[in-house]
Amino acid sequence: MDKDPRVTLATSRMTQAQVLVVLVTVGLIAVDGIDVLSISFAAPVIAQEWGIGRAALGVVLSMETIGVAVGCIVLGGVADWIGRRWTLICCLLVMTAGMALATTSANVLQLSAWRLLAGFGIGGMLATTNAVVAEFSSLKRRELSVSMMAAGYPMGAILGGLAATFLLSRSSWRAVFGFGAASTAVFIPIVAWKIPESVAWLCERRPTRALDRVNRSLVKLGHDPIASLPIPVAACCKSTIAELFKPGLARSTVLVTAIYFLQATTLYFILKWVPKIVVDMGFAPSAAAGVLVWSNVGGAVGGVVFGLLTQRIALHRLIFWFLVASAAMVWAFGHGQAHLSTLSLICMLTGFFGLGAVIGVYSLLANAFPAALRARGSGFAIGISRCGAALAPIIAGVLFHAGFSLQYVAVLMGSGSLVAAACLLALPAGRFEDR
Repeated sequence: MDKDPRVTLATSRMTQAQVLVVLVTVGLIAVDGIDVLSISFAAPVIAQEWGIGRAALGVVLSMETIGVAVGCIVLGGVADWIGRRWTLICCLLVMTAGMALATTSANVLQLSAWRLLAGFGIGGMLATTNAVVAEFSSLKRRELSVSMMAAGYPMGAILGGLAATFLLSRSSWRAVFGFGAASTAVFIPIVAWKIPESVAWLCERRPTRALDRVNRSLVKLGHDPIASLPIPVAACCKSTIAELFKPGLARSTVLVTAIYFLQATTLYFILKWVPKIVVDMGFAPSAAAGVLVWSNVGGAVGGVVFGLLTQRIALHRLIFWFLVASAAMVWAFGHGQAHLSTLSLICMLTGFFGLGAVIGVYSLLANAFPAALRARGSGFAIGISRCGAALAPIIAGVLFHAGFSLQYVAVLMGSGSLVAAACLLALPAGRFEDR
């Protein structure tokens, strides 16, 4: 009798082909980072060229976030329906189109529409890549692989910021979106060539010619083919949001979504308000941009360190202490600093622990849902959490406008990490192993 291929992938040492799949997903998540920070750099130039105010500019900045939230929730279910590989390719096509069309925009309405389209594709890509990494990694290396994937975001943010700075000094803001479109398009043939369909998804969903497709994936991944399909883990369920709230999954769905939402609220307070706060402290705008870059550097390092620590420390315990440290660093930021070097260090550590905790949540998502619902579940949690990311700067802005001090606002916003840590304590520690 053939060994279940899901067991083979889960228990065997990862092959070079499996490692390559993980590396490709790191690049895919980096594209998200490139896009997000690029629009932040291009926005002031757009406002000046078109003569628009902060209200209209805020609409443009929010469109991508809205698109990502919708894309996560909607396209995560598509990935559970048609498969991981084709969903990734379709999302990359949508992202490329949205970014390329943004270069043709003549007004706020057009730019907003194309940013919404690009965000929609990014949302589906985020939900699907999390499922891909979980299903192509061994159980021993799953947390490390997911952490490395998620660390692609700050890496991309750093690259996007550097590219935007270079392009804006030599060309128009349209070149920034052109760079984003080209960066995304590069991955379309790479995904088509290097990422086969998920074995776990094929075994659960049983599409036409499932056995042949499973064997093609196994051979491409460096494993032996099988003679017959294994028994499904459970009766195949429809990939709907309602399935996420049925007995056995509801508690995990609510808690992991709450953890991600709360931590995103804390983290995006820092990422969105740092430049303005630093300038208000008396530093130059160029220095403020540098502080934001240091936040992303800290996030990139934190993601890698977190992944390595998962090999020695239990996932829940590690995330808990990263969440606590995240709250502490946001509170420290709220005290203000007289020296730019100290402020940059605090922001770097805030990124280290804050984004490290978010990366840990990606590992929770990979473990919280069975293969048949993994993309849908991940998409739902990521989509709702992006709403937290959108609300964070708004909540902070309202508090500042009401006259509250930076220290008070930082304590309140940083407390999101502590509440997330409390939710983590109530989250079941088990995981679905696709076998």
